[in-house]
Amino acid sequence: MIKKILTTTLFASIIVIIIIMVAILVAGVYRFNFPNGGDVLPVVNATDVKNASYTIDGEVFTLVQGKAENLIAPNSATKHTVSIFGEPVYGDLTADGKNDAAVLLVSNPGGSGTFYYAVLAIATGTTYVTTNTLLLGDRIAPQTVEIRDGRAVYNYAERKAGEPMTTAPSIGKSFWVQYDASTGQIGQFVQDFEGDADPKAMTLGMKKWTWTKTLMNDGKVITPKKSDVFRVTFTSDGKVSVATDCNSMGGSYTTKDTSLTFGPMISTRMYCEGSQEDEFAKMLSEVGSYMFTKKGELVLMLKYDSGSMIFK
Repeated sequence: MIKKILTTTLFASIIVIIIIMVAILVAGVYRFNFPNGGDVLPVVNATDVKNASYTIDGEVFTLVQGKAENLIAPNSATKHTVSIFGEPVYGDLTADGKNDAAVLLVSNPGGSGTFYYAVLAIATGTTYVTTNTLLLGDRIAPQTVEIRDGRAVYNYAERKAGEPMTTAPSIGKSFWVQYDASTGQIGQFVQDFEGDADPKAMTLGMKKWTWTKTLMNDGKVITPKKSDVFRVTFTSDGKVSVATDCNSMGGSYTTKDTSLTFGPMISTRMYCEGSQEDEFAKMLSEVGSYMFTKKGELVLMLKYDSGSMIFK
């Protein structure tokens, strides 16, 4: 009888030990896979700027590889598309030694407007937390985004007051964005002096202009494979000479106010494997206007508000 009781007690103890071990194992797996205790957390940040969530006018857009599409309404085929224009620009915006990101978002809500927004993605060490967005304008001509003096600078061209949307943007503007660590919000930073050049004193014939990049309004960025070889020189008698990575070209140009048109170009005929000459010449043929920036740049704006060629 005593032997039977001991055997039963031993068996029960073994069962209890097995149950405890299984419980510990399950808890360990659960904790490993759900480090936040298994809670479903809202998406407020991401390890990658191009896969983060951004909020525009109260609506959240969760980007996948830089793009998101939200339905305008349930059962609607129309979509509100938001994407990153160009590439994010990285630099320290909070003076903590981490590389934050300045992002330019382009929003197409399904109508005729194309809206551009400034937003920052602040690095926490392992993730990025996005800020509020600031509207830059509708159908502007983006140029460059840079980080200067701990602030993000969005450079673009806009229209004169009262000009219709059919008019190409021609007024250069630099929109400075500052991050407030106490609120986690961004706002416009206004300063009296934006650069070293006076656009009003600049002329097409003042120097040889070197092509640095072309920013297309669909987000595509075209850069020269060979630096400092694509150059454009304007003369006061309406002549233009062009150097490329293969041949040289020459022709005429005409201006009226800020409009600019190139005439037919005559070119030498040397063949060069992998040359960007044809692509560059095509862009020049599509130029409709020009402007100068306070950074001393020449911007040739393509027709139909399709993009901008940047020269230094």
